Amino acid sequence: MKMDRMISIIMILLERRRVSIPELAKICEVTTRTIQRDLDAINQAGVPIVSYPGVGGGVGIM
Repeated sequence: MKMDRMISIIMILLERRRVSIPELAKICEVTTRTIQRDLDAINQAGVPIVSYPGVGGGVGIM
């Protein structure tokens, strides 16, 4: 389940330039903390995740 969710997150980030963590949490039906853990795991696996602060910010793939 976790691997499927992480692959889904990567696919969403590849399709869109920037996505907010709450939006990813809603899409994947998990908490924002779970999304943050998944993003950390994805980053450790070698996929460069970048965060954009402020209004209209979010996360994306570098």
